[in-house]
Amino acid sequence: MDDKEARFEGRLDSVTVAEEEAGGRLDRVLAAHVTALSRTRLKALVLAGRVAIGGRTIRDPGHRVNVGDRLTVVVPPPEEAAPQAEAIPLAIVHEDDDLIVIDKPKGLVVHPAAGNRTGTLVNALIAHCGASLSGIGGVKRPGIVHRLDKDTTGLMVVAKNDRAHRGLAAQFADHGRSGPLERAYLAFAWGVPDRPRGTIDKPLGRHPQARERMTVRADGRTAVTHYDVLERYLGTDGAPVASLLLCRLMTGRTHQIRVHLASIGHPLLGDDVYGAGFRTKVTLLPEPARTALAGLGRQALHAHILGVEHPISGQHLVYRSELPADLDLLRKALRGTNQSAAR
Repeated sequence: MDDKEARFEGRLDSVTVAEEEAGGRLDRVLAAHVTALSRTRLKALVLAGRVAIGGRTIRDPGHRVNVGDRLTVVVPPPEEAAPQAEAIPLAIVHEDDDLIVIDKPKGLVVHPAAGNRTGTLVNALIAHCGASLSGIGGVKRPGIVHRLDKDTTGLMVVAKNDRAHRGLAAQFADHGRSGPLERAYLAFAWGVPDRPRGTIDKPLGRHPQARERMTVRADGRTAVTHYDVLERYLGTDGAPVASLLLCRLMTGRTHQIRVHLASIGHPLLGDDVYGAGFRTKVTLLPEPARTALAGLGRQALHAHILGVEHPISGQHLVYRSELPADLDLLRKALRGTNQSAAR
């Protein structure tokens, strides 16, 4: 380690640029080698002045590298988490020395952000796990390898140490293409898709006008959702009005299921962001279902199945979470006497 590197604190990763990588972007070359960190995280480290070439700090993620360049990535040590520990009850499905699987309730934000500085899952995890929580996710996201929307319920896995974090992050980056990662959601949608099972393969990106929303766009990131129709529900007019779908994610984009289902004309019940145009269909629901939906106050989406390979032991772990009380009530109300079988 030279004098410049010695001045840095924290873990170091060094990469030497190969001939075939010459001329490539700095962030892409780093992402190909430092697989424990996402490209987004590496880009942030570059912008923060944590990446050097031959001891010279480079702050441009698009910097073109040369053959033989020695790239040094300085991953800062875990900082004392800015969020404070809060004794928020957690529904723990599994816990060991390396990871914790929780069943997230509705209304619980995963990590602190503007407008939600306290009362988050991270606050609860800091109180529950203490200093063991992985710091790779950064100050505001310790241990977090994936997330659920505030009002989406169900299963999440969190890393309790850095080694587990790297292993889990690699599985989520692979999206189950070559590994055992499995994520399946129960989704109540308006109407019934034409086919009992299908695949939605549409790229997603930020909405150009409403940046808090996602949308289908040609220049977006690849997004693939498989679905199966589990149940169909008839409306007061005798026609199909809603359905229960099992959605399996092959990618993990923000609001993926919500946007994908809306894009094929079957947005989620209760989704005021992507299904606002379907509000009038509420009048077609039987009265018990109208009441249940009115009391839901959120999109009808639940993370039902989570399968991962234990990052340390290699054991294949699969967990299931049944519908929470509010969605179970909705399901029973939709069923009534008018349910038709999916197959």
